[in-house]
Amino acid sequence: MYEIKKRIYKTFDNTQKNAVCNNLRALVKQNLELTSAEILDKFVENEKYYLELEVSRFPFLADCIDDSEFLADTEAYIKECIKYYNYKAAQKPLIEAQKEFEKKKRKFVQEFKMSNEKPTKKQVYYYTKLCKRYNIELRDINELSKLDVRNEIDRILNEHSAID
Repeated sequence: MYEIKKRIYKTFDNTQKNAVCNNLRALVKQNLELTSAEILDKFVENEKYYLELEVSRFPFLADCIDDSEFLADTEAYIKECIKYYNYKAAQKPLIEAQKEFEKKKRKFVQEFKMSNEKPTKKQVYYYTKLCKRYNIELRDINELSKLDVRNEIDRILNEHSAID
């Protein structure tokens, strides 16, 4: 999509080219169900309407809106935008799967680190308070890891939240 931008609208300056391309890209994104010719017709129709009212964002199009070179460039850019958005839609499941994998990987690494660390004072304090509250026999948690204590606290909370 970026390569075609270099080849189209040679008479426009960069600001004009970017403005038209951004507008076309937004129009394509909103109307992906339409063909490139239909999107082109919609764009030209809208721009002619705004030019007649003299409120167009692109007053420089007044001279070239019916020019065959402008229409060909615009249709080529619209086709590239459609390809880009279709490709992006096809990649979405893969990207989501990659995000899910990264999330699981971060959780695994975090749990691995926790399994090698000693429990914090807060965890020990919370565990002892829970055991006293629910009349559970205290285990020796000096040998347990941070992960084990967390899992033990979760187990106690789950058991007693179902009862309450």
